[in-house]
Amino acid sequence: MALKAVNVSDVPNLDQVPENNASLYSSRFNSEEMELNVEAASFRAAKFLVIGHRGHGMNIMQSSDSRMEAIKENTILSFNSAAKFPIDFIEFDVQVTKDDCPVIFHDDFIFSQENGTVYEKRVTDLRLEEFLSFGPQKEAGKQGKCLLRKSKDGKILNWNVETDDPFCTLAEAFQKVDSSLGFNIELKFDDNVVYHQDHLTHVLQVILQVVSEYAKDRPIIFSSFHPDAAQLVRKLHNTYPVMTYAYTIFRHHRQTYILVDLVLKVCFVSGNEQVFFLTNGGTQVYYDSRRNSLEEAIQVCLEGGLQGIVSEIKGVFRNPGAVPKIKEAKLSLLTYGKLNNVPEAVCMQHLMGTDGVIVDFVQEISHAVNDMIIKPLNESLKDGNEEGAEAKSKVQFSQQELSFLLKLIPELIQH
Repeated sequence: MALKAVNVSDVPNLDQVPENNASLYSSRFNSEEMELNVEAASFRAAKFLVIGHRGHGMNIMQSSDSRMEAIKENTILSFNSAAKFPIDFIEFDVQVTKDDCPVIFHDDFIFSQENGTVYEKRVTDLRLEEFLSFGPQKEAGKQGKCLLRKSKDGKILNWNVETDDPFCTLAEAFQKVDSSLGFNIELKFDDNVVYHQDHLTHVLQVILQVVSEYAKDRPIIFSSFHPDAAQLVRKLHNTYPVMTYAYTIFRHHRQTYILVDLVLKVCFVSGNEQVFFLTNGGTQVYYDSRRNSLEEAIQVCLEGGLQGIVSEIKGVFRNPGAVPKIKEAKLSLLTYGKLNNVPEAVCMQHLMGTDGVIVDFVQEISHAVNDMIIKPLNESLKDGNEEGAEAKSKVQFSQQELSFLLKLIPELIQH
């Protein structure tokens, strides 16, 4: 499948990435697989992470882009489909049912229909058995309840995808998903609900218990938009320690030939689970001021002993001066958002010093990162040229690509 890039002028309001545009860069690289003699390579490079959003990518009902309706998000099938490509983590959303089972689901409410009447139920008010009764079922011949979804504009739509799969629990994900993939577990809480600390503590302990039991040596990142939950899960890690691990990459079957000899230098320090604070980076305004800027996010991390920030990419591009502040604070920076489906925007982030991206178009972006960042570095490593490897790890762009990138910033500022 050909990689596809877009022009900023074709991304109205930065909310849609068109599919049918000519690539700005694909002709610059050949498709030969590059093997690396790892023993001869002494250069050490930090890994630029590619993380699959809700697995293989989020679902958008009635999207003009068929990729948004390909595989049911946040399912075992979606996670293992993402694992076929050279990515490092999958990101997914965890909530806890009424009977204390961590399940994977993004929205606060499940919508269904009975006798022509649409109804909604809060996920955290359901028991596990009822939660699993919606949508396709694991048992052959068993019919699940109708599954609908509410769109951003308030429409209730059938949740139809090309390839469906049942809902799953967090424990199932640990047991059934490719063990080489790290988990970015978003701790999901409703923005419209005030949570007391006792409740947050209970929910987080339930999740940490499952992680403690099943994680083994799988890398884990916790993240949350809820600043108190993010800080609290960090405090609780001594109660339910997850792991201490080193992260060395040499994935021959995924054509990733780069050795990273660090304790996940990109995101991790020695210790247990890593906790990141999720933020819109100032692109939206919330009652809780801690959520309204990257500078506030830095303070949340420093006060709570967190390891990093996950920001909406528009917030980073609109405030690039925050990136060196984040690095000076010894924090890592990951990003999410529609622009992470644009290869040139991803590579610009690499130049800016971000540590990784959460993406929907897993195949296209993972291959683009491989072509535009990893392969040039590996070519120099293979030749034993450490200085060249370091130079090639700093992406070089054609004039056409530079024009795209220079145009990107003012377009972002205008929206």
